Amino acid sequence: MTGRVDGKVAFITGAARGQGRSHAVRLAEEGADIIALDVCKQLDNVPFPMPTSEDLAETADLVKAKGGRVVTIEADVRDFDAVKAGLDGAVEQLGKLDIVIANAGLANEGGALVEMREDLWDDMIGVNLTGVWKSVKAAIPHLQANGSGSIVLTSSVGGLKAYPNVGHYVAAKHGIVGLMRTFAVELGHQNIRCNSVHPTHVSTDMLLNEGTFKLFRPDLENPGPDDLKPICQMFHVLPTPWVDSEDVSNAVLYLVSDEARFITGVPLPVDAGSMLK
Repeated sequence: MTGRVDGKVAFITGAARGQGRSHAVRLAEEGADIIALDVCKQLDNVPFPMPTSEDLAETADLVKAKGGRVVTIEADVRDFDAVKAGLDGAVEQLGKLDIVIANAGLANEGGALVEMREDLWDDMIGVNLTGVWKSVKAAIPHLQANGSGSIVLTSSVGGLKAYPNVGHYVAAKHGIVGLMRTFAVELGHQNIRCNSVHPTHVSTDMLLNEGTFKLFRPDLENPGPDDLKPICQMFHVLPTPWVDSEDVSNAVLYLVSDEARFITGVPLPVDAGSMLK
């Protein structure tokens, strides 16, 4: 099956690399044009290298190689005016908007909630929850003008159950479910659907970095991916330590395609059975 989103235009945040880039390329393979947004700078309190302008340009090249048109935007999802201005200009270029994938997110230091620094909490909620709301808010008028649309919000298994020492992340990702369900209720009469995806560990730079290795394996002097694998495997029923971005992209593609035209308000795990444990 090909052309599942043929002729549609998709707005994807966090598109410079990782899951966002994968979503952009997968949808372009199936006929979509892409509006790709990323912050493209290092944010405070993020313990691994953030995407760059060059990363976003590489995403654009990959989309073009699949035959899709692409417009890139460099903006912080916490800055509504910048997101709106960039998106409005991109829609003017591409003619319409059909799909929104609010995927941008960050990871920072953890710790017990009672001891957590306020700046860590504020950054996490600001990007992973408020930034999602602002991204979708900027896009809704274009979907309304189009007469239909599909929105997918990136949450996590941490949006469906709790984990210790990452309470700010868990709170943000649980909040995504509330946003998703409310958007679904408020926009359904306009034929605009909204769902969320809930990945387990994903093999991106957000997981596979020195900080994560040391967090999960403090007993080792120089831990690496192979040292992390048995820890991550413990979270899952299926025999894998993590899923790949493409696995999440396939779920996103289904949700935004006409195959899911009557599916809205659904939190969809892509979790290798993590929710069973």
